[in-house]
Amino acid sequence: MTQLNTPPQLELWLLRHGMTSWARDGRHTGRTDLPLLPEGEAQARALAPGLASQRFAAVLVSPLQRARRTAELAGLGEGAQICPDLQEWNYGRYEGISTAEIRAQVPDWTVWSHGCPDGESCLEVEQRCGRVIALAQSLVASQAELGAVALVAHGHILRSLAGTWLGLGAAGGALFNLNTATLSVLGHERERRTVVRWNAQITTAP
Repeated sequence: MTQLNTPPQLELWLLRHGMTSWARDGRHTGRTDLPLLPEGEAQARALAPGLASQRFAAVLVSPLQRARRTAELAGLGEGAQICPDLQEWNYGRYEGISTAEIRAQVPDWTVWSHGCPDGESCLEVEQRCGRVIALAQSLVASQAELGAVALVAHGHILRSLAGTWLGLGAAGGALFNLNTATLSVLGHERERRTVVRWNAQITTAP
């Protein structure tokens, strides 16, 4: 995949939502609209001090409540825009079950290599990621003094977005671990797209 040209000031601040019951249990949570656990709400609140001093050209949030609630508790709810392309992967028939259960039927299965029956493929997810990057670029272009866009969403879609950003395609997300309620930053070194920060626990202001 050829990298798209993006302005060097553009940074994508990726925030994965806090803990849910299925995330805790390792169950694939795509479009099932689960709430945060109390632990997940505490995780989201802990993000707020480290984000308080950062100004964003825009905040884009998945429509699912676990992401919207995380944005709110992290102090990013005001002015946040719902972005349907930031929804988690559609896992199809694998929704709600674990990788171990899937591999009992499909040895060596991964979402990156096999996709999901009656759900999405890597290519379809990559197309969504490309649209998110293009949208973020357009929002930054409209506010020339601000270059950061916050994206509050889910583990697999944010990993896929990182792979897409780096020119590896959505399947490149396989190279990145991503825990709940963490911050990652995608940016540039000169004209080259890079990972600035990844899977960081942010609990205090810099």
